[in-house]
Amino acid sequence: MSKKKPDKKRVEHTSADLLLESIARLRELFPQAVTEGKIDFAKLRETLGDEVDDRPERYSFSWAGKRDAIRLLQVPSRATLVPAPKESINFDETQNLFIEGENLEVLKLLYKSYAGGVKMIYIDPPYNTGNDFIYPDDFRDPLDTYLKLTGQKDAEGNLLTSIPEKSGRYHSTWLSMMYPRLFVARQLLAEEGLIFVSIDDREIAPLRLLMNEVFGEENFLAVFARRTKSGGGSASDFFAIEHDYVMAFARAKESLAPLFVPHDEDYAKRFSEEDKEGRFYWDTMARSSTATKPYAIIAPDGTRLKGHWFRGEERFKQDLKKGDVRIVKKEDGSWSVQFKQRMGQGRKLRSLMYENEFKSSQAELDEFSLYGFQHPKPVFLLKALIQAGTGKGDLVLDFFAGSCTTADSLLLLNREDGGSRSFIMVQIPEPIPDASSGRKGGLLTIADVGKERVRRAIRALKDEAKGKLDLKDRETPEDLGFKVFKLAESNYRPWKGVEKNDGVAYAKTMELFTDPLVPGWKPVNMVYEVALKEGYRLTSKVEKVEGFKDNTVYRVTDADKGQSLRISLDDRLKATTVKALVLKKDDLFICRDSALSDEQAANLALQCNLKTI
Repeated sequence: MSKKKPDKKRVEHTSADLLLESIARLRELFPQAVTEGKIDFAKLRETLGDEVDDRPERYSFSWAGKRDAIRLLQVPSRATLVPAPKESINFDETQNLFIEGENLEVLKLLYKSYAGGVKMIYIDPPYNTGNDFIYPDDFRDPLDTYLKLTGQKDAEGNLLTSIPEKSGRYHSTWLSMMYPRLFVARQLLAEEGLIFVSIDDREIAPLRLLMNEVFGEENFLAVFARRTKSGGGSASDFFAIEHDYVMAFARAKESLAPLFVPHDEDYAKRFSEEDKEGRFYWDTMARSSTATKPYAIIAPDGTRLKGHWFRGEERFKQDLKKGDVRIVKKEDGSWSVQFKQRMGQGRKLRSLMYENEFKSSQAELDEFSLYGFQHPKPVFLLKALIQAGTGKGDLVLDFFAGSCTTADSLLLLNREDGGSRSFIMVQIPEPIPDASSGRKGGLLTIADVGKERVRRAIRALKDEAKGKLDLKDRETPEDLGFKVFKLAESNYRPWKGVEKNDGVAYAKTMELFTDPLVPGWKPVNMVYEVALKEGYRLTSKVEKVEGFKDNTVYRVTDADKGQSLRISLDDRLKATTVKALVLKKDDLFICRDSALSDEQAANLALQCNLKTI
């Protein structure tokens, strides 16, 4: 009697299936409503009772193509991210990432590793002009579409260009492009995270409805109106348009801490006094208008002082006992009621961003217009948003990275406040115009421009630091580097089936799959693909383990998540290697399925957490 072959766990070939994960979460909440992996809506309705809204007329938000946008969201990515060390700076040590590729595919690939790990997202998506979409989503095979557009596959001259909107669905196409990206982005945010979206008048109303749907109306924070230029805008036939907007939503508003930015240096000087609670200055409590009811305050000489006070009567009495309020006589003999205005954590961002710093400088406009950027965002704006939305060690994501103002701003802010924030920039390699001066410098795509800007920002910071002592107290050294990865086809051989019911053709196709990997695969690329699809971050340390004579073994260590794995991609795994690995029950070891005999597989499965390729 032959021995039963051991059950083997397989390494996933695609990104996480968001639909299956949603069903799994639903099963946890309502197990009775899921049968054989399918949702029983009758049982779910019975469970929820009156909470189900089935009125024929009820509030909802929809658009032409929404169903296809949802289907696109549900298609797992079968792509991978390939490291590009030569285009990077300090590849092995940095925590910063630049990913070149179509952002929905990239977001799906990042999901398993980064879900709940991003503190702040900023995006400046393409403003809807009806002809600037470079994201021609195809829910049947989005990766194939991207590979053809970027020239990674033969496509009979089908190069990556802006694709004019010909469907007549002006707003719908834009919403269909944004919906799946925002949906996955929300999953990446931490519970206390938030997202900022730059937008103009064309799509601010649809965007608000879309954000309400994805993030929940209760998580809306603010809409900032930002001054973009002055002296007469030309975007309208009727008015001089001089502004755009930044919309802010929280992942979970109740978990979000108050948002502050540091006081300006000149303003901070007024906090010239200090007590055990910190710096403060004495501010007058009289106001021309206030929300509190008027009440009388008795001065030391018995004078009844009446007015509109900044604080209510009960708060005034408490502060008076604490010494946080005082009544002093001025030079003219009148009395002044004053309270301690504390410096606190800083100031809140104002919804009207009218200062000159919130608009792009002429230098920024001149520089980036050469590369085809008509609306570059100013560093000042991004620094303010990052200051308000993050702590000094948080992760920031921008998946419409463009010229990488976000990365530039984050590096500058880290230098100023001693922070160790890190970034993930994602940008599709859209060609810049042929006439652009950037092409003369070898920059062919917007992704090239973004990478070059980050390199220049790092060089400038290094030059500034030359000859200076680092006097800042840093928990970690300043990170002046970034890793580059590129979206590419998986190292796994895709199953394409056979066109006809032909046994010979089927047998030949199966022969190809004795090796599940594509011809010409590279070990390091394969290690990163396996690690990413196992939930390891791209900043994980990948190293060849020394001491193995018969096989090559790699160790992948994700310090952020406190996990590691070992992997061998050799055709055969020698017994001496298995013995030298000294694997324990909780250790994850990955190798090729064909590298193990059934006996080896059974023994390893008992020793450790074994997965095969």
